[in-house]
Amino acid sequence: MIGILLKVTSVAVFVTMSTLIKASGDGIPAGQIVFFRSAFAIVPILVYLLLRGQLDTAWRTPSPLSHVRRGLVGVMAMGLGFYGIMRLPLPDAIAIGYAMPLLTVVFAALFLGETVRIFRWSAVAVGLGGVLIITWPRLSLFSDGFGSGEALGALAVLASAAFGATAMILVRKLVLTEKTPTIVLYFSLTATLLSLASLPFGWVVPDWKTLGLMALAGFCGGLGQILLTQSYRHADVSTIAPFEYTSIVLGIVFGYFVFGDVPTSSMLAGTAIVVGAGVFVILREHALGLERRAQRRLVTPQG
Repeated sequence: MIGILLKVTSVAVFVTMSTLIKASGDGIPAGQIVFFRSAFAIVPILVYLLLRGQLDTAWRTPSPLSHVRRGLVGVMAMGLGFYGIMRLPLPDAIAIGYAMPLLTVVFAALFLGETVRIFRWSAVAVGLGGVLIITWPRLSLFSDGFGSGEALGALAVLASAAFGATAMILVRKLVLTEKTPTIVLYFSLTATLLSLASLPFGWVVPDWKTLGLMALAGFCGGLGQILLTQSYRHADVSTIAPFEYTSIVLGIVFGYFVFGDVPTSSMLAGTAIVVGAGVFVILREHALGLERRAQRRLVTPQG
């Protein structure tokens, strides 16, 4: 129950982060938002590591270039995601982002050689069909200049999901040699530095309100990461992963009361399909994990 509570709290914090970013206004370039998101996220992360006595060891890494690659991909995912959030209703942006765990299954099969059987391939195909149902009304607006901003936003969130799935593949490789605090800390640092590369493409001088919103969004990003990491210490990933989908409920509530966003029927229908497919994939992963542990016990000498 502690793990579930921490997971749901982390989801609420991340949705709050997205809400703050969207509230800061669409005049802020995506690269600048990534900088503030990453820079201010370092504050709670450093405090967390200091309190746990892990600040000294968190800096040690045998493969700094691996962190840079993960940071570069993560920056692309965040930048595209924030661009989409600025141009789409909040619930739609969250729902389209659910393509990421589905694409992670595909990329794990292609790049890590993981075995994906027909049940999970079917769930992935159905889930991506749900994503298409959500995005199609937005993509069809390309024919209308007035709606092209939402169409670009939908494509940006889809691309963000693809980069996010790639980042997850890189993280799966990193966890073989790195501790979780090291991965979290180096991602925030590299993302902060890499986002500065967008400076020549145009940054704006924010007013105090916008600056406060972006700084608070960054703090929420770091706090959410800490809560998410802690949730994995109290429960199995397969147990708490389905609670990620509480974000759509929060997204609908925040979107309606803060921005006046009303969910469409296609968005609700597509989200139901995506969530169903995602939960099936999670349950299937859990079942396969149990099978693998049972096989290891059979082949391990007893006594």
